[in-house]
Amino acid sequence: MSTFATVTLGLILIRYCFELWLDGLNAAHVRNHADKVPEAFREIMDQETYKKSVQYTLSKARFGTVSDTYSTALLCILLFSGWLAELFGLIVEISGQTHWGLALALWIIILMISLLSLPFSWHSQFRLEERFDFNNSTQRTWWTDQAKAIVLSLAIGVPLLALILWLVEKSGEYWWLWAWGVVVVFQLLMSVLAPVFILPLFNKFTSLPDGSLKDRLNELAKRTGFINAGIQVMDGSKRSKHSNAFFTGLGKGRKIALFDTLLEQLNEEELEAVLAHEIGHFKLRHVPKMIAWSFIITLAGFWVLSFLAQQPWFAGSFGFGVQASHAPAFLLFGLLAGTVTFWLSPLSSFWSRKFEYEADAFAADATGNSVPMVTALRKLNRENLANLTPHPWYSGFHYDHPALLEREAALQTLNQEDTSS
Repeated sequence: MSTFATVTLGLILIRYCFELWLDGLNAAHVRNHADKVPEAFREIMDQETYKKSVQYTLSKARFGTVSDTYSTALLCILLFSGWLAELFGLIVEISGQTHWGLALALWIIILMISLLSLPFSWHSQFRLEERFDFNNSTQRTWWTDQAKAIVLSLAIGVPLLALILWLVEKSGEYWWLWAWGVVVVFQLLMSVLAPVFILPLFNKFTSLPDGSLKDRLNELAKRTGFINAGIQVMDGSKRSKHSNAFFTGLGKGRKIALFDTLLEQLNEEELEAVLAHEIGHFKLRHVPKMIAWSFIITLAGFWVLSFLAQQPWFAGSFGFGVQASHAPAFLLFGLLAGTVTFWLSPLSSFWSRKFEYEADAFAADATGNSVPMVTALRKLNRENLANLTPHPWYSGFHYDHPALLEREAALQTLNQEDTSS
């Protein structure tokens, strides 16, 4: 095994062991608070529901450990046994050394790895989620979703990969800048096209019925200067009892989407507060900031990839021969990038949580009261059996939203400031 391969294996195992430690730390923290409902949550959750939330948290943790162990072992076997290089070579012999052939080979490898992990996705949906009464999906719906996702990835992913591989050959030393530009344009284009052509393939969207709720939400949008193309209800209950709200599209074509489960769980004041929170993300320019950050990370990634692709030891360390194509480097980079970016998780999580606090404050100001936002958060945490007592280190790596108690404290502070003024 080469020096680089040895270092890579060490980094993979360090990441894996640290994740195990984090999971154990969080599980122990949850168990320490499992005997009775913490005083801060007694207003929102009875003992039986709290016990169920603890069991759900611990069950997900155990499942996550098994899943991560499997995916880490699979990655190591593919990389360090030489099987990945051999498999790629066999597929390329059939698909050819053209841009399209190499792109198809990359897609097939990625698909095969995804299929090897598919049983875990199935178990999560039909065993874990079913056990805690969250699953509403049927086998037919779930398998149809998988088939649609595969077809879409083939129709969209292969042409994009082929274009990037073509740019590598045609645009010279700075191909990575051109490739980055293509990815940026692609992501912006998909943000416009996906809500129109892709999301409806998986879910049904209907206009929010006329009535007091629609009037209230439209008034909120008008009051906050939020221009949108309408409010839609998504049939999220077709697959799960979990709830959410989000925006789709860009510019004046932007639409508000509410899960039907959300409408069932919250009253009108609380729904207004949740929508105000989402509008806050837009008005405070959180979305373009996050998009800009993702573009910067993508640019840095392409630059690193351009360097690694020129080093014979990069692909050679994992059994790939010296090849004219950058395709093996693309494949290896995609498989290994997460091992490095994992350590940046606290930074992105901190930034995301900061935005959540700001959006909460915007919602409290837009609705004139922090109480509906607090009660909405309480209901959503209860209905989704959220972990109310995460360990700070664990949440620092894995939570892009603050824990309930942290968000409540911030909102209550705002309420006290408004009262005193």
